[in-house]
Amino acid sequence: MNKNKYLKAYYDDDGLLIKGLKSLKKEGVEILDVLTPFPVHDIDKILGYRRSWIARVGFIGGAVGAVIGFGFQVWVFTVDYPLNIGGKPFLAVPSFIPVTFEMTVLCAAFAMVFAFLIRSKIGPGAEPFIHDERSTDDRFLILVGVGKNATEETVSELKNKISNTGAQGIVLKDDVELSKNY
Repeated sequence: MNKNKYLKAYYDDDGLLIKGLKSLKKEGVEILDVLTPFPVHDIDKILGYRRSWIARVGFIGGAVGAVIGFGFQVWVFTVDYPLNIGGKPFLAVPSFIPVTFEMTVLCAAFAMVFAFLIRSKIGPGAEPFIHDERSTDDRFLILVGVGKNATEETVSELKNKISNTGAQGIVLKDDVELSKNY
């Protein structure tokens, strides 16, 4: 991790945020992250993020759960403890469906939760970092990369570009270590 300088641009409205984000991307400004108090549509498309792989993990977890649930019931009722109840066949597939469905949902949910925790780097022992307290309430933030060796001229040029997008405030930060995702 390297100590990098970055600018925090504050917006009060999600419409202004989207317009500012589009104009900064057109000018080739390095956008590190966007922090919003609620989900704002199209930010992921503007930033060029790929689709999340958590749904695929959920599908795989659900498939594994279905195979385990169905396989366990087949093994129990045909090999380990076969019972002849009222002439019902040992391999009665319709009676296995509820448990198979529940195992599918359970394993898919656990797989997605663990994948989310791993991808987000949160969980026990994680160090939280809050860029701005109001970003969880009513403030929208764009984090713009400045670089380690930026001069005051480049910083003021970036500030001018950002202020032309309708930002309410701009703050230069250089005291925080940014992770490799930024």
